Amino acid sequence: MQTTNTGDEPSEAQSKKSKIKTQKELVEELKAQWKLLWSERFDDRVKAEGISINDYERLFVEQGTVIHATKDFKPLNFKDILQHHMVENPERYIQPDVEVGGWNKFIKTELTGQRVKKSNTCPQDDGKRKGQKPKKGGRGWLHVA
Repeated sequence: MQTTNTGDEPSEAQSKKSKIKTQKELVEELKAQWKLLWSERFDDRVKAEGISINDYERLFVEQGTVIHATKDFKPLNFKDILQHHMVENPERYIQPDVEVGGWNKFIKTELTGQRVKKSNTCPQDDGKRKGQKPKKGGRGWLHVA
């Protein structure tokens, strides 16, 4: 029994690794431009819009494009940009929404929901607390003579 190695398997594995590496580099470059786009935007307070101040060819955004608005607006989506660049499985490069799941939802639902309730009385008091004396003998400010 002799096995013959045709050499296709290592080349396929190498090509797959190189493809994954190039996709990671592309995604990192797009993420850097995405962060730059949002940090350099111009906020128009009168119209309540965020406007890009530069061209971002890789993100398909031109200068003066509205990237954030409050009314009747479809916001930019990083997943759509990755799909335009034909990145395989773009969901793995994007953090999931809070509603879907992820660390933020875990923290909100599991950790912050388990707060310990503190009692108002101190254990040294044994329930024998005396109230303070009322100011000015208990008379209100209308009854001052």
